[in-house]
Amino acid sequence: MKFRQSVTAIMLISAMSFAASVLAQADRFANVSIETVPVRGKISMLMGSGGNIGVSAGEDGVLIIDDQYAPLAAKIKAALAELGSDTPKFLLNTHFHGDHTGGNADFGGASIIVAHENVRGRLLGENSPASALPVITFDDDVTVHFNGEDITLIYMPNGHTDTDSVVMFSESNVIHMGDHFFNGGFPFIDLGNGGTVQGYIHNLEKALSWIGEDTAVIPGHGPLGTKAELLSFYNVVKDTSIAIRVMKSQQKSKEEIVAAGLGAEYASWGTGFINEQSWIETVFDSYPR
Repeated sequence: MKFRQSVTAIMLISAMSFAASVLAQADRFANVSIETVPVRGKISMLMGSGGNIGVSAGEDGVLIIDDQYAPLAAKIKAALAELGSDTPKFLLNTHFHGDHTGGNADFGGASIIVAHENVRGRLLGENSPASALPVITFDDDVTVHFNGEDITLIYMPNGHTDTDSVVMFSESNVIHMGDHFFNGGFPFIDLGNGGTVQGYIHNLEKALSWIGEDTAVIPGHGPLGTKAELLSFYNVVKDTSIAIRVMKSQQKSKEEIVAAGLGAEYASWGTGFINEQSWIETVFDSYPR
């Protein structure tokens, strides 16, 4: 009898803990609003909590890039309805992180999900439901012909993760950088999932060579940007990584480099998701001695 009572108590505690977790997550997003930012022509950007969503709305319907967190799906659909339809025909994933793919399971029932093959592999590894998985994958690039333009996903290897793509809109002259652009802050580079600082910098150089001075740049996080702002971001990533590598080559420890800091000119870049210490540690760990 005591054993049964103990099992029942454990099950009750587990159920209560799960319910509390669900409620906490719901509370986290309860006050999040979805802001629609016009970009250019048929292209808009949705900002809420998580990665910025790109939207193409036109004669063929609605296509979106990324979908933030699962609890925000209803709010995102309401914002999309204002642009033409709450049911996108296509959903493109820039990479696999949950703040960009959390809504996949909700949207995937009616939308065709397109992403690099590694996104599907990573989501399968997380036991994601079938409706959350990309049904069209590619290894280098793929183009969706939609709303009167070529919308091309281009794989960016071993940068933010090993699953990333940028998305280029041919006629609108817009690029969605995914998490290869944190506008105004140090980037998060996921070293545990195939990301490298070296690859990240190389990918930024490629993207900058592809776009024009007047290209509108949708970042993964932060306000709508320009090529000049993407270039500024690239210079900060490159210059600070060089400074950290130089100190490391001088046999300074990670702790000593953190204590020395990067200088006052970079103070504002560490006020976002990734602070100066985290960025120094990322660069230090990404490069061998």
